Amino acid sequence: MTGMISRTADRDTKENLGARIGRLSLRYPPLVTLALIILVCIVVGSINPSFWEVSNLFDMTRSSVVRGLFALGVLVVLASGGLDVSFTAIAALVMYAITMLVTDWMPNMPIAVTLVIAAAGGALLGAANGVLVSLLKAPALIVTIGTQYVIRGFLLTFVGTALFMNIPNSMDAFGKYPLFHYTGANGAVATLPAYVLVLLVAAVVTWYLLKRTLMGRAIFAVGGSPHIAERLGYSLRTVRICVFAYAGLLAGIAGIMHVASNRLANPFDLAGSELEVIAAVILGGARITGGSGSVIGTMLGVILITLVNNVLILVGIPSTWQLAIIGAFIILAGVLFSVGRKR
Repeated sequence: MTGMISRTADRDTKENLGARIGRLSLRYPPLVTLALIILVCIVVGSINPSFWEVSNLFDMTRSSVVRGLFALGVLVVLASGGLDVSFTAIAALVMYAITMLVTDWMPNMPIAVTLVIAAAGGALLGAANGVLVSLLKAPALIVTIGTQYVIRGFLLTFVGTALFMNIPNSMDAFGKYPLFHYTGANGAVATLPAYVLVLLVAAVVTWYLLKRTLMGRAIFAVGGSPHIAERLGYSLRTVRICVFAYAGLLAGIAGIMHVASNRLANPFDLAGSELEVIAAVILGGARITGGSGSVIGTMLGVILITLVNNVLILVGIPSTWQLAIIGAFIILAGVLFSVGRKR
């Protein structure tokens, strides 16, 4: 009898623990992502202590900039109930066109002006996505797959596979400009570039947009229930055009960041990274059906994806396992979020 009571108590304790974890994961989804980040860091750092070197941390920060800009744009679209997969194509077109324009016609254009032009060009292309989604009444995923192929086809037809190796001086200088230097014990100097501030500014602006503006409320309302949002007076057309324009704006800036950091413009360099960016946003707690998501969670998702892509080689795991591990993380996060909703 006593043993039966003990087993019942243990089962109740486990159920209560599961319920608490589920509620916590539902109320604070980024905590799940943070736990996965800590787990990866502990495992990798214990196997290979060089993981904790400042130069490696700086490298991961640099690698997060372009992916983070993409993820912030996907977050806004996803929160509104849509899904955009054309952002890498927009970035490729903008970065190549502007690099070619500046190199051939305005080699001394300041980087600030270049970024403004890139943002405007990306916003126009993104707004076109929003207009098509509204006019065609088609799923955003289908529309953006189509526009992605249109842009890629345009690049392939009129650009081919040509590279810009000699980028404008302003882009090159911006990519090299240091924010912070660190000299290690062995005399090696690690540099954190200043362009990481672009991601920081974009994250703050996106947070303000979603949390402190009427447009942010409209985005979550439309993502939660378009029909109810429309009855409340929100314009679905306006919201959709704005979110896709914002995603395009960030994609245009990300394209210039990619050129500045890699010191070359390759029109097909970013192709294929769409799924890992979307995975970062999902791992950050955003629902694929819309109406949720946070900037903090998205940035944590970006950090997790960057960790998987950059540090697994330090512990001898082949790069071919990266996608499998990311997929496992997505499944784990999805299970925890699902348990939380059921509880």
